[in-house]
Amino acid sequence: MERRQLARRISVASGKEPADAVIKSAKIIDVFNGEIIEGDIAIADGYFAGIGTYEGKQVIDANGAYLTPAFIDGHVHIESSIVTPSEFAKVLLLHGVTTVIADPHEIANVLGTEGIQYMLDASENLPFDFYFMLPSCVPATEFEHSGAVLKAEHLKQFFQQPKVLGLAEVMNFPAVVNCDKDMLEKIAASKAFGKKIDGHAAGLSANDINVYMAAGIRTDHECTNAVEAKERLNRGMYVMIREGTVAKDLRQLIPVVNERNARRCLFVTDDKHLDDLLHEGSIDHNVRLAVASGISPITAIQMATINAAECFGLEEKGAIAPGYKADFIIMEDLESFKIVDVYKDGTAVVKKGAIVHFPESSQPDIPSSLTQTVHFLEISEDEFQIPVQSHKANIIEIIPNSLVTRHIVEQVETNESGFFQCSLDKDQLKLAVIERHHQTGFIGLGIVNGLGLKSGAIATTIAHDSHNLVIAGTNDHDMVMAAKTIKEMQGGMVVIKDGKVLAALKLSIAGLMSDRSYQEVYANLNNIHGALNQLRANRQFNPFLTLSFLTLPVIPELKLTDKGLFQVSKFQHISIDAG
Repeated sequence: MERRQLARRISVASGKEPADAVIKSAKIIDVFNGEIIEGDIAIADGYFAGIGTYEGKQVIDANGAYLTPAFIDGHVHIESSIVTPSEFAKVLLLHGVTTVIADPHEIANVLGTEGIQYMLDASENLPFDFYFMLPSCVPATEFEHSGAVLKAEHLKQFFQQPKVLGLAEVMNFPAVVNCDKDMLEKIAASKAFGKKIDGHAAGLSANDINVYMAAGIRTDHECTNAVEAKERLNRGMYVMIREGTVAKDLRQLIPVVNERNARRCLFVTDDKHLDDLLHEGSIDHNVRLAVASGISPITAIQMATINAAECFGLEEKGAIAPGYKADFIIMEDLESFKIVDVYKDGTAVVKKGAIVHFPESSQPDIPSSLTQTVHFLEISEDEFQIPVQSHKANIIEIIPNSLVTRHIVEQVETNESGFFQCSLDKDQLKLAVIERHHQTGFIGLGIVNGLGLKSGAIATTIAHDSHNLVIAGTNDHDMVMAAKTIKEMQGGMVVIKDGKVLAALKLSIAGLMSDRSYQEVYANLNNIHGALNQLRANRQFNPFLTLSFLTLPVIPELKLTDKGLFQVSKFQHISIDAG
């Protein structure tokens, strides 16, 4: 901070000169004492300068409304919104979020360090604060082909950047407990630069948490019940309470929160899609759910603000107090949490629920290496043939609204050559994962039950975590057409019927994000949903969302990678033929 700015802030705080703005008649949420206070709030150079009696060049009359610190999302993958950081920021500002801690894990799996650098560059000079944790596990496993491999040496160049806060979710527990050289180098580098380390402790025991804590891993967003949350709190971890599009853990975890441990808990969304962000909200939705589940409004606000700031060492964020950034929300009440206005650095960015100030920075040019990421040889129907001589097959069964699948064995129909035939009556459809990064020619094939398509095919390049091309279909012809369309678009989502494109959404950046406005992307998503109705897809869940997680080989029980059908419990590929 310049000495001149410091001197002015002190002068404003002492009342020797007028503030840039003064907020009057507000009920101020005091996140330190957990109470509501009153007084004038002075703002100078984008910071709160004092609470008391002040005069300012501008007066903001809150008319008795509540004033809370702006919200912070402690762990999010921006790519899951399928829009750029700039568009993502616009959506979140509408919901009172002005700061996120993001993990660019998805784009890093496609483009490595170039993807990370793009996210850093694209988040510059916006009325929104983006911080980043560096992806720790690229690729997630060795059982699939990803677009990149990130070693410790590749990450070190980023640790000195001020927006980089540390190492993102360490999901490779075996690498930690077995002291894998590269993993330890990543952890050691993060600690050497004084950075934080996030965990990903899905299914880990209390003793396993000892290992993570001993390694310096201090958070977890994968708790699914109160017992797991308590074990992590007992050992000194921060518990990230997640409510996203797929993983909805808040109601199961809230019972562990009490007045003694609440300051060690914070809110995250992890993966939340654009339509859900627009309909439900972001961290504001977590706050409402927490209050509806019995948490006091002020405690919920603490979890959404100061707790996240303290967890990541953001000393100037998360509170309405002198010396803190003037990022705040004006809301009508502490029941509905209806957001009226949002301020960033003392400037109104949202008024009466609409964006009023969002200077478009000069966004970085997007090189062709980011937009030309779909590479595979020409696909024919022959490559989708699945031999099942025994007429019995290992099948992936979808569990609605869950990342977990079941491994079932069923009788299947075959043609005279012994190849699997899709059955609409039994809901047995073909599934294919095509390696799309290095043109290796790898195509993994499988059979899926529960998707419910009665015709056509659907395909997407959003396929966690390596983001190859995944296709599900009722017939080979439409599956080939889906692959061809995706390749022509260089990534995205497509719905095909009778050889024709019913709807498509181009995701030109790494096959994960659109370069269009969030309004345009949302309209295209609605077209996708309408086209799915024509295929009579199962509407108990989002078919595309489910499809994108059928390729994740770290979540039980049966998944599909570009190398074939994968049994998670045995951590190995298996044959489709169950004979």
